[in-house]
Amino acid sequence: MEDSDRDRSYRDEQRPERRVYPRVRVKVPVELLAPGSDVPQRGATSDLSEAGCYIETMFPFPVGTTLEMSLQLEGTLLAVGTVVTCDPQVGNGIEFAKMLPEDLEELRAFVMVKQAAE
Repeated sequence: MEDSDRDRSYRDEQRPERRVYPRVRVKVPVELLAPGSDVPQRGATSDLSEAGCYIETMFPFPVGTTLEMSLQLEGTLLAVGTVVTCDPQVGNGIEFAKMLPEDLEELRAFVMVKQAAE
């Protein structure tokens, strides 16, 4: 484990858990579209919950950026998310701000199945 990973793990252990919804470690293909851009950035989640996800990317977006997102589960889920964490050359934590009720239901079912398998 590299020092930066060790430091991050230590910080994560010291921080109280604020998540309301359970998250699962899962790679899900995702496309992100930033304001003013016509070209989506493709990546994958490293974890996912009903409330948000973490996207691994070498070129993370600044905190506060609003993104249009599509996640590839069984079908394509569309969401609007807000960047809440930025880890340079690692990725972004994204909180879902808007999602259709049927997409949220599919996401909820997907997370429950993955959580049961862990």
